[in-house]
Amino acid sequence: MKMPRPWLAVLASLLLLGGGASAQSKAAPRMAPTQGRLTPAESGGGAHPHPAMAPPQPPSRGPLTPAELATALDSIESAIQRSYVFPEKRAVILERLARGRKSGRYAGNTPGQLAEHITEDLKSASGDGHLYLIHDPAWFAAQQAGPKSSAGDSAEAFHRKQAQRQHHGLTELKVHPGNVRSMKVTGFMWVRDETGGAYDDAMRFLRDGDALIIDLRGNGGGSHAAVQYLVSHFLAPDTLLMTFQSGTQPPAQSRTLEHVPAGRLTGKPLYVLIDGRVGSAGEDFAYDVQQFKLGTLVGTRTAGAANNNALLPVAPCFQLSVSEGRPVHAVSQSNWEGTGVAPDREVPSAEALDVALSMALEGLSQRSGATAPERAEYAWARVGLEAKLLPVSLSPARLKSLAGRYGDIEVSLRDGSLWLVRPGRPPSRLVPMTEDGLFAVESSDSLRVRLPGKALELFWVTEPAPRVFARG
Repeated sequence: MKMPRPWLAVLASLLLLGGGASAQSKAAPRMAPTQGRLTPAESGGGAHPHPAMAPPQPPSRGPLTPAELATALDSIESAIQRSYVFPEKRAVILERLARGRKSGRYAGNTPGQLAEHITEDLKSASGDGHLYLIHDPAWFAAQQAGPKSSAGDSAEAFHRKQAQRQHHGLTELKVHPGNVRSMKVTGFMWVRDETGGAYDDAMRFLRDGDALIIDLRGNGGGSHAAVQYLVSHFLAPDTLLMTFQSGTQPPAQSRTLEHVPAGRLTGKPLYVLIDGRVGSAGEDFAYDVQQFKLGTLVGTRTAGAANNNALLPVAPCFQLSVSEGRPVHAVSQSNWEGTGVAPDREVPSAEALDVALSMALEGLSQRSGATAPERAEYAWARVGLEAKLLPVSLSPARLKSLAGRYGDIEVSLRDGSLWLVRPGRPPSRLVPMTEDGLFAVESSDSLRVRLPGKALELFWVTEPAPRVFARG
């Protein structure tokens, strides 16, 4: 199979769908493997992008000529009649397109307008988020590049460049207080012989964390190959994941990999962040986590786009996404089409990371094997998170009463805030954490200050007791 569809080029679809989808080229259908047991490069996965992640629109051009319009509509209708996964819906979809053609709805459209109108009609007739049209001349040109074209103009080079510029969708790795480690996955991209290495490095980073967070918020999807590679780190080898059904073709299975270079991460507490902008292949991973009970989903319900799709070039400058099959999960014997994946802990998307961190720290502090220093570190981190989730504000009079000298340390009031001034160090702003006078030191995550009134207490994360300085 050819290279899976890149992430960037699929994102514009939601501008047309109000909740769209994405796919890859015809030769590599999304979440629609060919036959039998699959390698990562042989399977695909869909996507469901959102407006905030859409790429810049291509330069506008004039209206399509009548001949261009007729050719495009004929190609779209032919693809739906030939390939759409639900034969019983084909007539209704084609009737809607015929009505639009007859009414003149598409006449005089620019490519962008036609993509919008066609997508509206396809979605209205089918209710399928993976059925849409995008104006994407760069992608169309890459698909049309023949064997004699330069390497830089080929579809493969186009896909690889987009994946490399976005680090294959793995855009952030972070160590949080308490050694909770997170990875942000903005899209499940896959480039043969390249993406796996990026995941290997990321998995080695996560492996040393006490608990893991995988942030899928806003992940519109991508390739099932990447999902297969990632989820293989959390399941036993050769575990059946999906059976892909596509028309009269024999069912094809996707299983976890026998070997992952970074080693498996089973047994680590896992939290996965989701929201309504997570679709298709993004939902694929979240659904695996839920069905195999690998971890806890935190956030809001996902988009509900499960059908596997293919992108077909449509002249003169379009890509048409057509659902050509459906995945059947090994556990549920169903999928998430139309329903999405529900979180285990429902919270607003913007709060999901902090809530997951709090849950992770609470769970870690209760585990039987935690050492005393580890428990102290988890408790320290939880206090910081609680202060962030429930910020406090102290009155100007209260702040003024706490300013003063404590041994060789001065606490000054300036610009409405208290400042910690220690000998030989630059001043640091103090940020209230609790009503009883606990403050974070803005320049340090490992130091806190308590001001009960008659003393100043310096708390270091590595020390069991505070250093106390009397006032005056």
